[in-house]
Amino acid sequence: MCQLFALNSNTPSAATFSFTGLSARGGATGDHVDGFGLAFHDGRSCRVFIDEQRASDAALADFLRRHPIRARTVMAHVRKATQGPVTLENCHPFVREWQGRHWSFCHNGDLKGFAPRLNGSHLPVGDTDSERAFCFLLQELRRNFRRRAVPHWRHVAPLLAELAGGVARFGNFNFLLSDGEVLYAHASTRLHALQRQHPFAQAQLVDHDLVLDLAQANGPDDRMVLIATEPLTRNEPWRPFAAGELRVYEAGEEVWRHTPARREAPAAHFAARLAAA
Repeated sequence: MCQLFALNSNTPSAATFSFTGLSARGGATGDHVDGFGLAFHDGRSCRVFIDEQRASDAALADFLRRHPIRARTVMAHVRKATQGPVTLENCHPFVREWQGRHWSFCHNGDLKGFAPRLNGSHLPVGDTDSERAFCFLLQELRRNFRRRAVPHWRHVAPLLAELAGGVARFGNFNFLLSDGEVLYAHASTRLHALQRQHPFAQAQLVDHDLVLDLAQANGPDDRMVLIATEPLTRNEPWRPFAAGELRVYEAGEEVWRHTPARREAPAAHFAARLAAA
């Protein structure tokens, strides 16, 4: 399956060091060779770069490794296709507008038989279960918050946790979602988190012979959290998510967490959501 990465920071930050390690998994140290993409959020809009080539040696990936783009939230995806051909429209992150903001989404997993009825507010462009799930999530958020101009993450997060738990009944549903204000991260099976703040030390990549002095790259007030499918560095304290856990990050720190007590059958109202227009 795919490799996910996200960075959420209290100041605009570059992710070139982390992407150097992540992109190596797209053909050099891993077999995730079916495309890649990055989304850079800083406010209501985002810049998105996607390519169906291998992340380890594509020209666009080399450009992004060499030219830092600073943003408060960065999301990256290196694809190993399970559903949908290797085409540009099937590359993550997927982006849609809702409530005057760009929302971006990356998924790692394989959803079998997930075919929700979509009402047309958000429709897939490609052929993946991932984009279908993204459209479903936004559809249900739009349906629930249609009378609110910009719902706060404290209102969005509990509904998103419910929706994620329901979708995960169809298979692995590890995902990253952001509107530029906060980062939502859900682990169905595997995600890891790392907090970085003062005092900064050195970081050594797992997939590349490269070391970064974080104290030189960051100021004393900088704070950030990194999320990855598998740890990207050897010498830092990455911590795994619990199964089914949804976390919310804002300005480089965790602000909300939901961990289900146990696996439960989907509620009747969730089944109704899948069938509703």
